Amino acid sequence: MTTANRSRTMLTLAEVCEELSISRSTFYDWRAKRRAPRCIKLPNGDLRIRRSDLDYWLDDREDAA
Repeated sequence: MTTANRSRTMLTLAEVCEELSISRSTFYDWRAKRRAPRCIKLPNGDLRIRRSDLDYWLDDREDAA
């Protein structure tokens, strides 16, 4: 996988928060409680979330109607 393709499949914390319409503090609260999607911590301390992990996390929370 090329770097360009990989960067498209990795979301920044800001992108995830915007998509979910939540604040960063809410995301960090969920993460502390182990309720957030899986994250990758980069050497500089930034977080990235794989698009597939976010989609799986959202699917897992879908109500069974």
